[in-house]
Amino acid sequence: MGIPSDLEIARAARPVPLPGLAAAMGIGPHLLEPHGDGVAKIRLEALVELAQAPKALYVLVSAVTPTPLGEGKTTTTVGLGQAFGRMGRRATISLRQPSMGPTFGIKGGAAGGGYSQVIPSSS
Repeated sequence: MGIPSDLEIARAARPVPLPGLAAAMGIGPHLLEPHGDGVAKIRLEALVELAQAPKALYVLVSAVTPTPLGEGKTTTTVGLGQAFGRMGRRATISLRQPSMGPTFGIKGGAAGGGYSQVIPSSS
């Protein structure tokens, strides 16, 4: 048994349905506006409904000089989210469109590799 490729790992991953992710963040399904299976917007009413919820801490990763292997803001952000989870803290990360890298997405669209991927990836 060999090591599976990044694409095989991504295809085998089973994302958590969005209502489950929202529930983990304290957002009820009635506050979601679905746009297909993998995308949803949070309704504006959530601001009023969640106004009394405890305030969250916010970490912004805005500028990082990438390593020679190209690890930069996306890798740092995903790593921080995983680290908070390992510490027993609830963490949610938000990424805008990851960098497409020097080869216009051929390297995987900054979606990670191995068992630490941001899916769905561009492949």
